[in-house]
Amino acid sequence: MKVGDVFSYAFGAIRLRKLRAGLTTLGVVIGIAAIVALLAISQGLQATITDQLQSGFATDTLIVSPGGGLFSGVGGGFGGSGSDFSLVVTDAQIIDEIEGVVTSAAIIQEIGYVKSGDRVVASLAVGVDFGVYSEIYGGTFVAETGEIPLNSGNDTVVVGKRISDPWKNGTIVCSVDDDVEIVWTNTTVRPPKNETQLVTVAAVLEEVGGLSLTGPSDSAVYLPISQAQRFFGTDECDRIVVKLASEDDATIEAVSEAIEDAFSGQVTVTSATAVLDIISSVFSTIELFLAGIAAISLLVAGVGIMNIMIVSLMERTREIGILKALGMKSRTVLAIFISEAMIIGLLGAIFGIGLGWLLANIAARVFTGGGFAATTGQRATQGGFVINPVLTPTVLLGAFGFGIAVSVIFAIYPAWRASKLKPVDALRYE
Repeated sequence: MKVGDVFSYAFGAIRLRKLRAGLTTLGVVIGIAAIVALLAISQGLQATITDQLQSGFATDTLIVSPGGGLFSGVGGGFGGSGSDFSLVVTDAQIIDEIEGVVTSAAIIQEIGYVKSGDRVVASLAVGVDFGVYSEIYGGTFVAETGEIPLNSGNDTVVVGKRISDPWKNGTIVCSVDDDVEIVWTNTTVRPPKNETQLVTVAAVLEEVGGLSLTGPSDSAVYLPISQAQRFFGTDECDRIVVKLASEDDATIEAVSEAIEDAFSGQVTVTSATAVLDIISSVFSTIELFLAGIAAISLLVAGVGIMNIMIVSLMERTREIGILKALGMKSRTVLAIFISEAMIIGLLGAIFGIGLGWLLANIAARVFTGGGFAATTGQRATQGGFVINPVLTPTVLLGAFGFGIAVSVIFAIYPAWRASKLKPVDALRYE
């Protein structure tokens, strides 16, 4: 029997048992839809976060932090450094002398809020050298209104876009030339007390739109470094951002080693590209985990396919006996049953991919305001961020292959049993 005839016969057998075949196919559809939806959302989330982090990073920079890493240190850091070593503002001068370093900027930061009249906005107060910081982050530390001051001795600040317009509805908390109060809680005294300083807004930054770990942020207020030292009462800095002469791996490695040697191994040097690589690795692990969970439902569908095929074998025993008595070979019977499972897997994969993509977009629209009409690289709206589900060719082809493979694998045993039936025994079967 020709291949086309085998598939035609298998498809006819499925049409005769529409309800049973439909329910069997539904199991495959659910499994494939779960895999596609979870992977599309997770890959879309990864793409969104990576894109937004890249807008806050510069790939030709290094982050120098005390002992414990990027999030260690004083003033708003997360966790402790694990040692008594602290970076100070003047340590930036030591780093500037290292070959391959263009410039560096010490950063002091504290969590606080900005108060303007009766309006209060949570913010991160960051002390930097405006001139150096502008050189390092020339693409994002840019004034939309006003002018970034280079004189670090006056009481002027630069605010992020979400400090000026936090709700994106036209309610402006502060703008250029407005006087505002910066408030932070001083926990180095007992009892802790709020420290307040009146400052003037010199500039409002253009919207960065990204999730910033080290670079400019829409939710920060920037003070000149000397002003921050007086206001926070410390010369210790959270980290030092270093701009490199080149972003190639050799320069990054050489400068990193030189900085660690300069501070006797008491600091951790992190490259922006390394942080992005870590994030990508984490998301890859999450995707594998989610795919494994979703695959369980597809395996359950496979068991259902085996059960249905065995039931079909019992119902069609006499039919198989007649076909074999008329000269049909065992391998043809095997091919017919395998073809039925393949058709079920193919239909399940097609409808499952469509359903999974639909579910992923609905979830994105419900939870983040994205999906369907959302465009790649679209920035956050209303203070959140947009997830655009991503259906890669790998996921698409993998879903097809997995759906068909599971269906065929679980159909092998009942198909083998059908092919081994003896015509005489099959004709006697009631």
